[in-house]
Amino acid sequence: MSTMIFEVYDALKEAGATEEKAKKAAEALAAYENRFNKVESDLNLLKWMVGFNLAMSVGVLLKLFG
Repeated sequence: MSTMIFEVYDALKEAGATEEKAKKAAEALAAYENRFNKVESDLNLLKWMVGFNLAMSVGVLLKLFG
């Protein structure tokens, strides 16, 4: 069973969509939201990796030329 965003479902029902179409649209939107959350968490990990790499590179350069 997939998740559904009930606010979107209710809004589509009030706008005149059928129950089946509103449910499918709300479930599809929830799936995209989950995908975006995963991409955002992966991006945060990559930011930390780049920051760590930059700090280590600066440290090595300071040790080498300092």
